[in-house]
Amino acid sequence: MPFVPDAPLDATKIPGLPSAPLNARSAFENPGQAPPGVMSGASNTPLQQLHGTITPADLHFQRHHNGIAVLDPARHRLVVHGLVARPLSISVEDLRRFPSVTRTCFIECAGNGRVAYRAPKPELTPQDVDGMTSNSEWTGVPASVLLREAGVQSGASWVLAEGGDAAVLSRSIPLDKMMDDAIVAYAQNGEAVRTANGYPMRLVLPGYEGNMCIKWLRRLKVIDQPNMSRDETAKYTDPLPDGTSRQFSFVMDAKSIITSPAYPEHLAAHGWWPISGLAWSGRGRITRVDVSVDGGASWSAAEFEGPVLPMAHTRFQYMWKWAGQTARLMSRAVDETGYVQPTLAEFKRVRGTGTDYHYNAIRSWTVAAHGAVTFGG
Repeated sequence: MPFVPDAPLDATKIPGLPSAPLNARSAFENPGQAPPGVMSGASNTPLQQLHGTITPADLHFQRHHNGIAVLDPARHRLVVHGLVARPLSISVEDLRRFPSVTRTCFIECAGNGRVAYRAPKPELTPQDVDGMTSNSEWTGVPASVLLREAGVQSGASWVLAEGGDAAVLSRSIPLDKMMDDAIVAYAQNGEAVRTANGYPMRLVLPGYEGNMCIKWLRRLKVIDQPNMSRDETAKYTDPLPDGTSRQFSFVMDAKSIITSPAYPEHLAAHGWWPISGLAWSGRGRITRVDVSVDGGASWSAAEFEGPVLPMAHTRFQYMWKWAGQTARLMSRAVDETGYVQPTLAEFKRVRGTGTDYHYNAIRSWTVAAHGAVTFGG
């Protein structure tokens, strides 16, 4: 841990710190996932403490079903079998010999936003509200390359992906998606995938719900129908108002969240404040983000801070002059398909109250006259 003096020193008068094997964060910066110590559940990304769009690998949200698997890359194998002409057993070294691609995209848990939907309260941070989404640069081999190497047979339409963790989590994925933009990733943000994020290899499905992006990937079985695994029947199915259920709702809908001002911030003075946040969509690029400071009575277009990539986080900003009035801040994302992030009332009308997956209703923050900021639902 770097030395932090009790009293400020003049850094121009004393030698600096020596180099170390790892470049640590400043001792004055302490972002962290929360909660720690999870075996089955989630640890969320601190969205309110990050800038830009790329999530540091060590702050990427985690969703575990039976702890973090620790796999020896020298022994690990990915098996490709089923309706294929040439079954494969691929080592990590083998995987890195295939042509690689690099793509920036988000991964979001289908249950992201559940706490804010089921148990909203003023003291929720952006990390609490929507911290199960993260955005990374992924490097690996297109799944289509591996499937073509194996020789997919006629009649195949799905692929069962299975993880090598203690939960042996598995999901059925449409073959079309696997042949399109799916990646078997071995690197994240320029380094090997972190252990908790699926080392030594994981599946990345841009735009699809995170549960399908199988970590610690050990098996791809080509099949002719969905496998109907536990994790796609008992879970990740959405009851609808008409008594039916929505299954295989793979694509994540357009969403946005203001990350500042947000709880527990306190606006210290009247004047200009940047309203900043993130927007994303599993259907492509974000084309517009509107911001309201009066609870949705009026909207203004925000500006984008950086690149707008398909199926990736987009940073937006709107400059707001605060005069000390009570305000309700909201953001509304629109993607390239024309889809508009719904209000809470519209979300409940279409999806009902029985679901807590794919919750993407507009969020809000309340700014009190004295400057305190709280979650508004």
